Amino acid sequence: MFILLSVGLSVVAQDQYLTAKSDTTDKVYIAKDTYRVKTYSQKFKAKNPKNIIFLIGDGMGVSHVFAGLTANKGHLFLENFKHVGFSKTQSADSYITDSAAGGTALSTGHKTNNGAIGFDAQNKPVKTILEEAEEKGLATGLVSTSSITHATPASFISHQAGRSMYEEIAADFLKTDIDVFIGGGIDHFSKRKDGRNLMEELKTKGYKVETDLKEIEKVNNGKLAGLTAPVHNGRIAERGNMLPIATKTAIDILDNNKKGFFLMVEGSQIDWGGHASSTVYVVEDMLDFDKVIGQTLDFAEKNGETLIIVTADHETGGMALTDGNIENGVVKAAFPTSDHTAVMVPVFAYGPGAEEFTGIMENTDIFFKMKKLLIEK
Repeated sequence: MFILLSVGLSVVAQDQYLTAKSDTTDKVYIAKDTYRVKTYSQKFKAKNPKNIIFLIGDGMGVSHVFAGLTANKGHLFLENFKHVGFSKTQSADSYITDSAAGGTALSTGHKTNNGAIGFDAQNKPVKTILEEAEEKGLATGLVSTSSITHATPASFISHQAGRSMYEEIAADFLKTDIDVFIGGGIDHFSKRKDGRNLMEELKTKGYKVETDLKEIEKVNNGKLAGLTAPVHNGRIAERGNMLPIATKTAIDILDNNKKGFFLMVEGSQIDWGGHASSTVYVVEDMLDFDKVIGQTLDFAEKNGETLIIVTADHETGGMALTDGNIENGVVKAAFPTSDHTAVMVPVFAYGPGAEEFTGIMENTDIFFKMKKLLIEK
């Protein structure tokens, strides 16, 4: 009974964001601090990329992007992306996808049923782009502001029938040669119903296992498992610069591989702001995500062989911008739903091969385009 209760509490903690509600102070975002947006060169060293950085703003639709642009008084790093398209997000069994099916479509090129992780619609495991990259000898990494076992990051490394199988997903990390992963989820690695301590198993496998962001930031080589929270990381006021620090650390480690790398970075909580119908929450995390985009642009411009792709797995909240002021960084929005919607989401690309990511495409097309450019070249 105690074990069942513990597991139940873990699942509840994992999914609390789905029932979060905003109050009246969350309806309008008023800018306090803004950041300068740099313009980056559009000249690259090669036609095909040596590296891909795949940035997923979970729940990010066009309104979320423009809310961020308004809040930063008219500019985002995303404006450097000259190749823009749209992705259709429907899953195999629903007009409205969840993050598991949306992430799996992006990571494997297969439409699947809502809730499935790394499985096709016939419940068979399918190889992910991260696994393809590993097989080719590339370095690989995952970074997320959620638990690293949550649906989107899980869909790049795990194969499980249900997204709530968090401990099984954590165990799947041990079956891979991923070089670096940073996100929440300590409990799924160490407080498990099967008694395994995956953190110790990771150490045995050669990983540096760190739970302090200051220690994570110091690592620049080898294999790293950075677990930054018991389950999810907190909102921006609590987690601070976790996502920018984690992303820079991951790039520093992965760039040691002369063959190249694949890195997926998720800004998880744009979605959670939509679930909470909170303008402030959405904007805070959209701006945090855009700063990370700026970081990756810094690297990609200097490197000259890196393709950056920015998209979403779906839109959340049906966010409608009902008023605002770009000069003052004011955003007011309404949310007709606290769930996902079926609308297309934007796709942005910068670097060698960016021209592939224009027009209206299926979410599965993004996988095949990445595979062609990075794996099959």
